[in-house]
Amino acid sequence: MRKALEILLVLAGLLALSLASAQAAELVMFDDPTCVWCRKWLREVGPGYPHSDEGQLAPLRRIDIKNQTASGVALKTSVTATPTFVVADDEGREIGRIAGYPGADFFYPALDEILAKLPGKARGKPALRETHLITGPRDGGAE
Repeated sequence: MRKALEILLVLAGLLALSLASAQAAELVMFDDPTCVWCRKWLREVGPGYPHSDEGQLAPLRRIDIKNQTASGVALKTSVTATPTFVVADDEGREIGRIAGYPGADFFYPALDEILAKLPGKARGKPALRETHLITGPRDGGAE
């Protein structure tokens, strides 16, 4: 019984290690507490991002723009505007970035373009997303 438990623990450890190393990338958001566009992204995209295909492939990590070195990412150039989204590979190298936030309709296609550059990742066509809140009937008529 003890031997079986030891084997089970070793297998669980190997599984946990393989899941940790399966992380191909991360999305680092450089933001600032006073950034209006950062807050807009957090309202419009933030809640659904962890559940999206992109969020599964590149989980979000937020870094204050004043602490860029704390990101641990080998940036190609320093970040000068907020929000700036940097995709880093599993070795912490910048693959690409999105400077600014022009809206949810543009964010995901731009991110998908960057994620397609990750080695060994087959990216399918991104799913269509509803990015605007609907507060009334779709056809504009009376309820």
